[in-house]
Amino acid sequence: MNTNNPQDKQLERQARKRAAAKLGWYLHACVYLLVNLLLVTLSVSSGRHWAVFPLLGWGLGLAVHGVVVFLLTGGAGLYQRLVQHERERLAQQRDMW
Repeated sequence: MNTNNPQDKQLERQARKRAAAKLGWYLHACVYLLVNLLLVTLSVSSGRHWAVFPLLGWGLGLAVHGVVVFLLTGGAGLYQRLVQHERERLAQQRDMW
């Protein structure tokens, strides 16, 4: 890859950003599993099953995080499509003048 090319630099930055986002989700999922395993163990040993509430709440947050990382930013993500749309609109306006 030619690192002097601005497009290559932009692609590299974008690839690193996406990789960091995915790594962040994996870290989030590992912490979720470890903490909730501990909470379930404490919950069961106390004779009550209160750990289901943080499990579900945090699980919803983890699911939303996953949707954002893997669906909305995968491939041509929403942000990239919006930026491209605005570039096209600006180019059309420039060409009209």
